[in-house]
Amino acid sequence: MGDEKKVPSKHYHEMVEMFPEFMSVLQKLGATVRDSGPLDEKTAELIQLAAAATLQSEGAVHSHTRRAMQAGASKEEIYHSLILLVSTIGFPRVSAAISWARDILNK
Repeated sequence: MGDEKKVPSKHYHEMVEMFPEFMSVLQKLGATVRDSGPLDEKTAELIQLAAAATLQSEGAVHSHTRRAMQAGASKEEIYHSLILLVSTIGFPRVSAAISWARDILNK
C-alpha cells in the first residue's frame, strides 16, 4: 500500500515530529511485513481491523476501516470481519468495534 493512501491522525503527525527516527523505522517495519507474504492488501487490512477490534483500540479500528475501504473492501466485508469475532471476543466488544467502524463508513 502506498503512503499516499494513508490519512494519519493528528497524534500520528505529532509522534513523527517528536520521534522522527523511531517512526521512520516503524513505517519501514510495517511496509516490510505487508510485502513479506502472499496476502493481498485488502485481506491484510481486514486482519489488522480484526486485531484492532480485539484490542478495543478505537483509533486503530478507525484507521484500519479506512485502509480496508481504500484497499477495496466493501462495507459488508468490513462488518463481516468484525462479526466473525463474536465467539472470540464477545458481543459487547464486537458491537463497540462496529460502532467505531461506522464512524468511518458513514462519512
